[in-house]
Amino acid sequence: MIHDARAFWLRSPGVGELRPVTLPTPGPDEVLVRSLYSGVSRGTETLVFTGSVPPGQYTAMRAPFQEGDFPAPVKYGYLSVGVVEAGPAALRGRTVFCLHPHQSAYVVPASAVTPVPDDVPAARAVLAGTVETAVNALWDAAPLVGDRVSVVGGGMVGCSVAALLARFPGVRVELVDADPARAAVAAALGVDFALPAAATGGRDLVVHASATAAGLQRSLDLLAPEGTVVELSWYGDRPVELSLGGAFHAGRLTIRSSQVGTVSPARASRRDFADRLTLALELLADPVFDALLTGRSRFAELPAVLARLASGELPALCHLISYDEETPCSA
Repeated sequence: MIHDARAFWLRSPGVGELRPVTLPTPGPDEVLVRSLYSGVSRGTETLVFTGSVPPGQYTAMRAPFQEGDFPAPVKYGYLSVGVVEAGPAALRGRTVFCLHPHQSAYVVPASAVTPVPDDVPAARAVLAGTVETAVNALWDAAPLVGDRVSVVGGGMVGCSVAALLARFPGVRVELVDADPARAAVAAALGVDFALPAAATGGRDLVVHASATAAGLQRSLDLLAPEGTVVELSWYGDRPVELSLGGAFHAGRLTIRSSQVGTVSPARASRRDFADRLTLALELLADPVFDALLTGRSRFAELPAVLARLASGELPALCHLISYDEETPCSA
């Protein structure tokens, strides 16, 4: 049985390190997971890495199984896939997803892991948390057959929303982003692409995920009369300025928030968090989502990788961390 592991910690803003961990013996309702992969969510995790989480958002930003507190030292992360080495018979040997920080092995309640379907590769399964956010957003947005939809912001969440929207019958999807390189990702997802200034107007629905005031304003500008912007961005304590004159009132436009911390009211009476995550993993059987995995590094390289992601030197959507080089200590 694995006794020792290593975990990534933010020692101080901008400085990460790997620390040894002594694992407890799993109890009857717990599992021991040996990590295969974890994913670095570039937007959120570079915010944490640079110590930029606003004090008023410390509670909201806290991740499951996080240790320490913001700004540092803190152990953070929430996209982990591994194999159950010990635990209930139904889970032993299964590949599972868990909202756990970057760590080579860990012990958690059995209820905290979700089995990965056999037709979903373990590396792709790290996207489950992001696709779950996209599922919740589309439960909130409720697009209709034939809708004209734009997704403004081509990060992990925006691209996941665009990938799911591309499956809706008759829906024409345009991904809008200021980075021309996102055009290749859009093509891989099977959706159109436009820079903000050239984006198509008259949209029935716009999903905004750029986390910028300019992106939200452009989202409103793209709407047809009585259209809706579903807002997925998290701004922390940053003020957001909008121009709500012009077409906002005359066009009866709507801005609606969507947040993954609760199940969408449209499904809350019939679905729970476990149902939503299970659905996200099932949707990941589509290889189109591989377009969101834009780099791979070994776990030992994670401190340097996060520094490069935070500086912008390493562009990425979801950067994959591999634990293949880890040699756990066994009894």
